[in-house]
Amino acid sequence: MTACIHPIAEINQRAKDALIREVGVIDTIRFLNQFRAGSGDYTAERASLFRDMTASEIIAEIKSRRTGSV
Repeated sequence: MTACIHPIAEINQRAKDALIREVGVIDTIRFLNQFRAGSGDYTAERASLFRDMTASEIIAEIKSRRTGSV
C-alpha cells in the first residue's frame, strides 16, 4: 500500500470545504475560530497567579466558584 501525502494547504482547503458543506459558513467560521493562537506566556502567568496556592487550594476555589459559594 502506498500513502499519498498531500500538501497541507490542500488538506486545509478540502477540510474547510467539507465543513462549509456540512455545517454552513457561519458555523465553520465559529468552529475554526476556536483554534486561533493566543498571545502571551500562559506558563509564566499561571506561575504568577497561583504561586502562593497549593493544588488543593486551587481545586477548592474552583469547586466553590462552580457552586457559587465563594
